[in-house]
Amino acid sequence: MLYSKIEGQGQPLIILHGFLGMSDNWKTLGVQYAENGFEVHLLDLRNHGRSLHADEFTYEVMVQDVVEYCAEKNLVKIDVIGHSMGGKVAMLLAATHSDLVEKLIVADIGPKFYPQHHQEILAGLSAVDFSAQPSRAEVEDILTPYIKDAGTRQFLMKSLYWKSPEQLAFRFNLAVFNQNLEAIGKPLASDLIFDKPTLFIRGGASSYVLDSDFEMIQQHFPKVVVETVPKAGHWLHAENPKLFYELSTSFLRQ
Repeated sequence: MLYSKIEGQGQPLIILHGFLGMSDNWKTLGVQYAENGFEVHLLDLRNHGRSLHADEFTYEVMVQDVVEYCAEKNLVKIDVIGHSMGGKVAMLLAATHSDLVEKLIVADIGPKFYPQHHQEILAGLSAVDFSAQPSRAEVEDILTPYIKDAGTRQFLMKSLYWKSPEQLAFRFNLAVFNQNLEAIGKPLASDLIFDKPTLFIRGGASSYVLDSDFEMIQQHFPKVVVETVPKAGHWLHAENPKLFYELSTSFLRQ
């Protein structure tokens, strides 16, 4: 079963992180939702964080993991928040298990196809030779030529942990990601529809969800509302957590 951190009591709220992330990325917001009457389940998706590592890595198997998690925890009529890759998982979950999902929030990702764009990041991660026992500072030095943005590097460094007293490692399954990178950009099948309340929140400075995508979004999600966090990029929930929390909570409480 998937690793999770559970906070609070009340309406079940599943939160799904993005590619190369983990449940800890949502810890602060998760506590806030819990304080507002939700039972928050922060999940590590397969091949991320502390969850299972497996060769199979598709949106279909990630959805099945979440369905099995909900069955194990006796969760019904859940709300779901998904960011980026987690948003794609959330969309497919809602569209194929509408009896399970009541409300859907998708953060800065659309149902369309996305071309591969993580190659440089994966190249940097693959350049780290943990058998040489680098320090955290040395890992960052290796990543820097590949990943210029300091914020992105720090996001990735959060997945470092001490595999043994002498050796660091990444919690995510880098080998499988390198073999299955095309799976991340897969679109939602054209015939899938979720006809319940849906909120898309995009970053105003992000190019992931464009005005031209609205028609496709509405075809899949007829009861959708689209909101924009001004000046925020792809990590909108980290760049402006206050507004993200206000928009999402207002929607969930309707």
